[in-house]
Amino acid sequence: MMIKTLPAVVLGLIVSNTAFAKEWNFDVYLDKTRIGQHTFKLSAANELVSQAKFNVKVLFINAYQYNHTAVEQWQDGCLKQLEASTLENDVSTKVKGAADSDRFVVDDGKQQQVLPGCAMTFAYWSQKMLQQTKLLNPQNAEWLDTKIVKTGSEMLDVKGKKVEALRYKLDASLAGKPKLNIELWYRADNLDWVALKSITPEGYVINYKLR
Repeated sequence: MMIKTLPAVVLGLIVSNTAFAKEWNFDVYLDKTRIGQHTFKLSAANELVSQAKFNVKVLFINAYQYNHTAVEQWQDGCLKQLEASTLENDVSTKVKGAADSDRFVVDDGKQQQVLPGCAMTFAYWSQKMLQQTKLLNPQNAEWLDTKIVKTGSEMLDVKGKKVEALRYKLDASLAGKPKLNIELWYRADNLDWVALKSITPEGYVINYKLR
């Protein structure tokens, strides 16, 4: 099994002393094999932090390693500040962004982009994200065209219990080239995010399961 990339469905973590209002702790599976974990934490002050660490082994050899860290500051549903760093195998990238008047300026170290003032990343925890047609990839600063549609509801196993969940399909592209293929589930009773599935460019299935 060779994996070139995993979809950038992740945000990252910079450890702080912030008190967190909500947390989402996921085990991450590639097909049926657990490859790591991803924890999202949202503070009462709307600071979103998370930690993602994946390690794919083939015959006891580390075939793919992924670490991504970031901090996002939000205000009134809009991204105000972003700082992210990623180590994918031996390739390191850093992305920084900040709101400036009625625009959001993001820099990946190679080029600077000016986005609309109320830009959003892949903020799965926010219902507002589901109405967006453009989203910022915090890993590589790509400003992606997105299409998000509700595809139905189903009973889903969440922490060992069956709950009714609403399912959404998210497709993202850049200049017409497909980039991300994601499915999301939210509890029907309180709209809390409970699961994610994504297909890698190589056709492998990634599942996020709450623990």
